[in-house]
Amino acid sequence: MDQIGWIRRLHSREKKSEREIARITGLSRNTVAKWLRGEVNVPPKYRRAAQPCKIGPFEEAIKQALKADARRPKHERRTAKALYGELKAAGYDGGYSRVTDYVRAWRAREGLAVGTHAFVPLAFELGEAFQFDWSEEGVVVGASTTARRWRT
Repeated sequence: MDQIGWIRRLHSREKKSEREIARITGLSRNTVAKWLRGEVNVPPKYRRAAQPCKIGPFEEAIKQALKADARRPKHERRTAKALYGELKAAGYDGGYSRVTDYVRAWRAREGLAVGTHAFVPLAFELGEAFQFDWSEEGVVVGASTTARRWRT
């Protein structure tokens, strides 16, 4: 609404043409002309209405599958393509990109929090903190195991 008011002020008070206003604002001349012709106190209406999402009825199944996969080793997890195939078999008629968007959003929101609780005590007995030994141990970070050399 602020930009519409600015455009109308440029046109009425400063006597700028539609072409000049389009250059100043970076909008197309058609948009400027439409806003100048439109009703004064009515906010602009957008054509696209909210559409029901096709993935809605399948959200719970996707969440359960993702939670189960989060606890598995990485090479045993289902890909989004495999999950999409399972959903299609269950009756989902939406697109693959909706599934991948949902999976990506879930992983960013909740996926990292599943099974990542660890506790490392930082209290040491007298002399423990200054003892240096070389050892090789397996460390589990996320779902992958790596071998590291430690100097303790």
